[in-house]
Amino acid sequence: MTTIRERSFRLTNEIGLPIRCDLRLPPGDGPFPVVVILHGFKGFKDWGMFPPTGRALAARGIATVALNVSRNGVEEELTEFTDLEAFSHNTTGREILDVDCVLAAITAGAVDGSIDADRLGLLGHSRGGGVVLLVAGADPRVHCVVTWSSIATFFRYTERAVGDWRQRGRLDVPNARTGQMMWLSLDVLEDLEAHREEYDIERACERLRSPLLVVHGEVDEAVDVREADRIVGWAKGTETRKVIVPRAGHTFGASHPWAGSTPAWEAAVRETGDWFSRWLGGS
Repeated sequence: MTTIRERSFRLTNEIGLPIRCDLRLPPGDGPFPVVVILHGFKGFKDWGMFPPTGRALAARGIATVALNVSRNGVEEELTEFTDLEAFSHNTTGREILDVDCVLAAITAGAVDGSIDADRLGLLGHSRGGGVVLLVAGADPRVHCVVTWSSIATFFRYTERAVGDWRQRGRLDVPNARTGQMMWLSLDVLEDLEAHREEYDIERACERLRSPLLVVHGEVDEAVDVREADRIVGWAKGTETRKVIVPRAGHTFGASHPWAGSTPAWEAAVRETGDWFSRWLGGS
């Protein structure tokens, strides 16, 4: 019987905040290709489908590193938002820097000796999909990219919402799952405005040279499926594939806590595993 090896570890970013990570290694000695998995808005590495996704890829010979960005609001409890102040200051720039911190640790050999840093991929969900596209468009260390339910723009707020945000100094963000009233501080808006060109996903896709798989649910209730069309249309400089999962929503039928696999999630994982295996190798 083969065994997937799992362990948690922690990195410290350049401002002294922890980046909590989970490493999942395939059976055997390696060297293994590695995929970094990034959650989306109001997400975390232990949310529902992410641990099973990491294990499914590891079963195919692909090591995975799932991370919590340092200001996502989830601390030692791992599955609850306990630091809403940190969440309120979680900018797009902060997420990019945290992903870079993880990539730097992998490429320096500081995560595990069985990982082949020359076969490195990224998988991002929802807003995390947008972040990994920005990273991959600028970082030659990334050799393959997969997005799930990805946004095509970070500027998703109406003029009225932006006006209220600026006037009140915060934008309220209710969490339907937990019942918490979360919020975004003004520095999140200021970060978006100050780096509008840097955070342009269209420009990042135009620069992208890593093979790109875009997976999206047909009836995604949070990010319209047409955003997948935009991403694929922009990425003209590399090989792309678009997979629309029939009758699937934003999380492919998965929930938190994890209640078991769904046909839509299995389809997303199968397509993702095939793509990474094609371009990075694996078993």
